[in-house]
Amino acid sequence: MHSIVTIFLLASLAVSVILGAEVRYPTKYDNIELDSILGNERLYKQYFNCLMNKGKCTAEAKFLKETVPDALATGCSKCSQKQRNGMFKVMKFMIQKKRGDFNKLAAIYDPQGAYRNKFAAEAKKHGINL
Repeated sequence: MHSIVTIFLLASLAVSVILGAEVRYPTKYDNIELDSILGNERLYKQYFNCLMNKGKCTAEAKFLKETVPDALATGCSKCSQKQRNGMFKVMKFMIQKKRGDFNKLAAIYDPQGAYRNKFAAEAKKHGINL
């Protein structure tokens, strides 16, 4: 009987740790070279077209497309620091060099501008004026 109680307690502890653990996005694609994508018009367009629902998606682009709405809604709270830094790098690039593309994506993923308002202060810390 003692061993059953012990197993039950350990199982309960494991479940509470799992349920209480902070949920994060997978880091599977964290080592992608963003500079290589942003600096290569062909690669950039592939990602952009995927996000715009106008082209085929690589596995990485599909993951990004599926993650963006939740990341925007949660203020990127599930992002690792590397993912947050990457997000701001891409935003800065797009606003400075591809503003039209940024506006097209914003029309799809943030049509009311709520997320731009939510991120404005933090973006400014990264030198980005939304």
